[in-house]
Amino acid sequence: MDSNVREVFDLVARWIHLIAGIMWVGNSMLFNWLDRNLEKVEGRRKEHIGRIWMLHSGAFYDVEKTMLAPGEMPKVLHWFKWQSYTTWMSGIALLFIVYYMGDGSFLVNSGGPVSPDLAKDLGIGILVGSVIFYDLVWRFIGKTMERQAQVISLAALVGLVWACTHVFNGRAAFIHVGAVLGTCMAGNVFLHIMPSQRELVKATEEGREQDMSLSLRAKQRSIHNNYMTFPLLFIMLSNHFPSTYGHKYSWLVLLTMMLTGALVRHILNVRFTFKAWIPALATTITGGLIALIYFMGIRGGSSGGGGPVEKVAFSRVQIVIKERCMPCHSEHPTDNVYTQAPKGVMFDTPAQIKAYADQIKVQAVVSKAMPQGNKTNITEGERDLLGKWILGGANIE
Repeated sequence: MDSNVREVFDLVARWIHLIAGIMWVGNSMLFNWLDRNLEKVEGRRKEHIGRIWMLHSGAFYDVEKTMLAPGEMPKVLHWFKWQSYTTWMSGIALLFIVYYMGDGSFLVNSGGPVSPDLAKDLGIGILVGSVIFYDLVWRFIGKTMERQAQVISLAALVGLVWACTHVFNGRAAFIHVGAVLGTCMAGNVFLHIMPSQRELVKATEEGREQDMSLSLRAKQRSIHNNYMTFPLLFIMLSNHFPSTYGHKYSWLVLLTMMLTGALVRHILNVRFTFKAWIPALATTITGGLIALIYFMGIRGGSSGGGGPVEKVAFSRVQIVIKERCMPCHSEHPTDNVYTQAPKGVMFDTPAQIKAYADQIKVQAVVSKAMPQGNKTNITEGERDLLGKWILGGANIE
């Protein structure tokens, strides 16, 4: 596919994914917040669960959560499903457009443990297999032994993160973990939440009592989705920060931030009954930040130490930049994927190279995220050379 056409598809799919994701996450946050703030009203019918008053957009909202009596079906009933389906479909489309339709440079590193074609097969297999595993665990074990299902799921998640970061390159590894979470969430809606709600509607229409276990089953999967939301959002953001996915121990970075996100979500969920939620939230966020700063290499992660700074001639640096970076980052790229310099970053002149010295340090020296998939086969010695040049002041004379 022509690179310009693919970029258009990428843009449209990403735009749809963002809009639908905001709607889905917003609905999830709102309804979980409602459930934790409902107040039981005495004297209401037996189906009554709770009620809440809210103020928004210049008016008052009176919201009641209830089961329905047999035959008591409202004329208009609003469902919430297309946001989740659209988010998932656009996300899978992005996975294929960005990672599977190219030459594999976004998927695996050059000279990595597997070929791009095998990596594509493994990616699809991991996605399908992980979702099936998760669903089976919670269909059977989680039905009666929730704690055991939680332990199994967390252990499987650790294994998934480790495996992905040892098969794919950094960005692709993070995105595949995110794709697994997103597919599990969409699967919860499609396979459990929606069928349960359809059965509740059918029972009411047929004049039968509603089965409360269906409501509880749907709510359990909805809670799962709620806890997966923050870790998934971190994964979406992390692609803009190579020090996360490009770190030597990127799997620990990802697990740390996923755990932090899930704990933050938990504290926000229980804050109405947990008096010490503010200190707990502050401690969790602080701990996550400290761990992230450590893993991102703030503690001495760059090339060069405390000894004398080696003087590196700019001519040597320019050769490395020309061979390893300029196939993409130039006014006229020669790369078979990019027809324009990514993010407008160009290294055609010495002044341009010096202007981006800090980014070169982060991308090519510290995180080693660039070149993407090490497509141009930059060596460790060349990375070290760039690091020493930057440490010495990035002189271009």
